[in-house]
Amino acid sequence: MKRFLTLALSALLAVGLLTACGGTSDGSADTAEVSLSSFYAGLAKEYGWTEDAASSGEEDILMMDVEGDLLESYYPGLADVATEQLIAKAPMMSAVVNEIVLAQCATEEAAAAAASILQDRVDAQAEGGAWYPESMETWSDAQVVQHGTYVAMIATAEHQDEITEQFNAQFA
Repeated sequence: MKRFLTLALSALLAVGLLTACGGTSDGSADTAEVSLSSFYAGLAKEYGWTEDAASSGEEDILMMDVEGDLLESYYPGLADVATEQLIAKAPMMSAVVNEIVLAQCATEEAAAAAASILQDRVDAQAEGGAWYPESMETWSDAQVVQHGTYVAMIATAEHQDEITEQFNAQFA
């Protein structure tokens, strides 16, 4: 009887340990924090959007922060959306389309509002706001992506699909 009880308790303990090691399906992966500044820093390094790269001639796109009046001009209403992280970058001077906005919003509803604002920017640029046919074509390929409270607008002539895939991978 003691052996049976010991064996049964050992089996119960083993099952309990295995259960504790299992994954959860309660959506906790969706609440994982993604550092958008780290993500952008990786992009900047990879694609040469840093001052170091620009001074060495690696690439001619030096990205600047889009903030204040410029933020309101580019993305009307985005400054009013409750965000926990917001990175908006555009080239200081370039004929090449290269605009990145990354945001973590306070709620999914706020993220949907931000996505709508960013999509309005994409549509306006693609429909003539970008002036040049090649730029308008690039803008028509731009993507606005939302993952829960995270949203991104990626409009870039040379790395569109790669950056979109890298952003999506943050939530896989």
